[in-house]
Amino acid sequence: MKEILNSFADAVKIIPDGATLMVGGFGLVGIPEQLIAALADSGVRNLTVISNNCGVDDWGLGLLLRNKQISKIIASYVGENKEFERQVLSGEIEAQLVPQGTLAERIRSGGAGIPAFYTPAGVGTPLAEGRETRLFDGKAYILEHALTADFSLIRAARGDRMGNLVYNKTARNFNPMMASAGKVTIAEIEELVEIGDIDPEAVDTPGIFVQKLIVGAQEKRIERLTTQA
Repeated sequence: MKEILNSFADAVKIIPDGATLMVGGFGLVGIPEQLIAALADSGVRNLTVISNNCGVDDWGLGLLLRNKQISKIIASYVGENKEFERQVLSGEIEAQLVPQGTLAERIRSGGAGIPAFYTPAGVGTPLAEGRETRLFDGKAYILEHALTADFSLIRAARGDRMGNLVYNKTARNFNPMMASAGKVTIAEIEELVEIGDIDPEAVDTPGIFVQKLIVGAQEKRIERLTTQA
């Protein structure tokens, strides 16, 4: 049985200054939005954040950027966040941009206990400068190291009291691999169900990877709204 938290403020109070966080989501899809909002209110600082991107200026990780709570971010692209772009260009924040597939594999490897791997992504570009390179079957590959975190903040549609999780379609994105790569994983879920209510074949993240659960309503904002004329 996992710890079921009652307050988002209580959920994030265990996160200290200087912690490394993995935060699930892609844009605004599948982000643990209430946990992020609670972090913004907590005032914790000097965070290293590993996430695909920073969403938008006024929601998700954009709230932490606005408060200057992030000192370093490892991500695959700047995305729609103008404040992220501004802080990177002005040198206010350290940013490590990683090819998206490489980022996913670095996180997955961290959760699987694989310390490093070779990939062809980035060979012949500035990304490979100063990096170990090896030839396999005559093709060059660069060495990438796995990523882990002190805490993983993830979002799921449903979870049971043992921490087994189910995601909703593309909201799955980075969440399962991040759940496995954090020392402490806190899952923000939309619905808590009883043990046995989730078909074992439908479990996306086994409860062994989850330490804490909290139920919260989702605003599910749209990153870029496009309508037909």
